[in-house]
Amino acid sequence: MKINHRIIYGLLLCTLSLTVKAQQEYLSLDSVLARVAANPLLRTYDAQINAQNAYAGSARSLDAPKLSAGQYQTPYQLKPDGGSFMVTADQMFTNPAKLRAKENYMKSISRVTAEEKKYMNNQLNAQAKQYYFERAILEKKLALLDNTSGLLEYMLKASNIRLTYGKEKLDNIYKTKAELFQLDNSREEIKSEIKQKNILLNTLMNRDKGQDFMVDTSLVVRDYAATVTDTATLASVRSDIRGIDRSIELQQLNAKVEYSKRKPDFGLQAGHMFSYGGMPNQYILMGSITIPIAPWSSKSYKANLKGNQYEIDQQRERKISLLNQAEGELAGLKAAWTGKSRQLKNYRQNIIPALQNSYKTSLLVYEQNTGELLPVLESIKSLQTARIDALERLGEILLIQVAYEKENEMH
Repeated sequence: MKINHRIIYGLLLCTLSLTVKAQQEYLSLDSVLARVAANPLLRTYDAQINAQNAYAGSARSLDAPKLSAGQYQTPYQLKPDGGSFMVTADQMFTNPAKLRAKENYMKSISRVTAEEKKYMNNQLNAQAKQYYFERAILEKKLALLDNTSGLLEYMLKASNIRLTYGKEKLDNIYKTKAELFQLDNSREEIKSEIKQKNILLNTLMNRDKGQDFMVDTSLVVRDYAATVTDTATLASVRSDIRGIDRSIELQQLNAKVEYSKRKPDFGLQAGHMFSYGGMPNQYILMGSITIPIAPWSSKSYKANLKGNQYEIDQQRERKISLLNQAEGELAGLKAAWTGKSRQLKNYRQNIIPALQNSYKTSLLVYEQNTGELLPVLESIKSLQTARIDALERLGEILLIQVAYEKENEMH
């Protein structure tokens, strides 16, 4: 009867565990990246772009008109026929070429911000990929530790049976138990790291930081070692480099704004005088024009044009530097990918199969009562270490892949 109760209790625990896993949210990498696109940091760029476009709407506005009213040519000693009361209106008309240049400049500001948003989105995507792959590798390590724990528990049961017949040493059993306890510590450490990755991913997705979810552990490794990337391709796909191009265009438009200051502005003044003492009313109607090419007024835009050209030269040199740096980074990543891939291949094709055979051989000898427990424990430990190292190489390859895709802005 007690056995039946235990069986029912065990079935209930299994059912509860499966139910919890079924209710746990599953997120693929694409789902994570889609949620990262709603990160508040990216929304700040949207607000900034909207603000800059709104500011551009004022580019063609004119200066406010000026109204004046007061006594005109009225003597201090009041006379019935002396002076008048005058009302005037003044309006300056900015040269249309200046307005067009200013409008084009202000409309281009948001294009630079748009490229900055794309650059930041690429940075956040790279972080999300890194955390996602690290989380997946940790899940694989946890499964590997569970498998090793099963092997050690089997060996512990077998050694306890042999102990009853005096064919096993008690210290070997204690060593096996110590290995199991050590695995428990390793599992707790990995679970803690998994929780940390969850928090980091939830932060990027702007979700509840403690919300748990499952990830896809069927990792896909892409081979970029044979790809060829030239500077023209990099310049077309990299948002930071396109941002420099937009900045250069913005500086060129700013130069046009400065150059347009050579053109004159026009003004109009109209006034009406109400004369005292029956004198006829009079009016004023005058036009005005600015003379920006005068030597004392042209120094400003000439200096600005010169400084603007230096700014453009600086941006062009920065673009060359970024392209050079990106080419070197990609070449280094390809070399690292090749080396890590060869190591992973060696682990999978040679090292791990050899250690598996070593474990099977030592286990067979032990089961035939012609060997001891320690060689079996050593082979299990060596096999686990090799598998962990292989997972480390796989994780490093995936991080190289993330870095390569980040450099090329591949989402």
